[in-house]
Amino acid sequence: MAALTAAPAPQTSPTAPAARKRRPRPRVWRGLVGLLAAVYFLGPMFFSVLFTLDVPGQGFTLDSYSGIFGTAGFWPGIRLTMEMAGATIAGVLLLLVPALLAVRLTAPRLRVVVEIVCSLPLVVPAVALTAGISQVLSWGPEHFADTPLFQTFNTIQNPSFPLVLVLAYVLMALPLAYRTLDAGLRAVDVPTLVEAARNCGAGWPRAVVQVVLPNMRGALLNTAFLTLALVLGEYTVSSILGYTPFAVWIVSIGDSEAQTSVAVSVISLVLTWGLLLVLAAVGRGPSFRSSRSNRRRGPAAAAPAAQEIS
Repeated sequence: MAALTAAPAPQTSPTAPAARKRRPRPRVWRGLVGLLAAVYFLGPMFFSVLFTLDVPGQGFTLDSYSGIFGTAGFWPGIRLTMEMAGATIAGVLLLLVPALLAVRLTAPRLRVVVEIVCSLPLVVPAVALTAGISQVLSWGPEHFADTPLFQTFNTIQNPSFPLVLVLAYVLMALPLAYRTLDAGLRAVDVPTLVEAARNCGAGWPRAVVQVVLPNMRGALLNTAFLTLALVLGEYTVSSILGYTPFAVWIVSIGDSEAQTSVAVSVISLVLTWGLLLVLAAVGRGPSFRSSRSNRRRGPAAAAPAAQEIS
């Protein structure tokens, strides 16, 4: 019978304890930075809410919030602002999306030119832009009184819907919209998608609408939200030109009804945050949520999915 030899004992490497993953130690400075950021951002919000609730001589009351909808000028201001916001979003998307797609598909060398043109509004201050618009609006009717352009100058200055403000807002929104849409296009292989759609028999409009734009949903929603936020908070151009959208109305009632003005500002800020969260959730889409759940479940979820596909 052959002699039995004992198996050698497994040797442990002296560096094994060092190779173990160390537990992350809590760092105090992270919590301190988070606390300072919370105080910086939420502190003014808290004191604004406190100012609207604490009425001298009455104590804490909700009269500042309950009387918002009955304040004179509230509904006309919010209606005008939302109408101009919708027109501005449509103008920005109709102007930039075809231009960026054309540059990426047919003339990539013009990308630098488009970027410079879209970044020019950052160089021109809003006051200077408004001064130039005012000069054109005062100069035009005098020199085009006997031409059809005279009626055009009157139409774009209609107080019920000032188209001149929409044109100014489109210019001011170009830098932000360009960066957002360009980032969305960089994340998508547009030439490959369009070529595949064309090989399947789709025309150019159908390839763009049904193939490219759905893959840019997040970028389009972010562009729309940034443009909406710009229109809601813009004050300089509209006040100098003499119109009263929502932001100008808030400032105008501040002298007579300060608490109502601050209450409206708080509500608009909360609604803007809520809209941002909704757009962020919608922009992720079902594919993002399904992939995230699959990553959480691990490799065990791959087998049932493969069986379903087969």
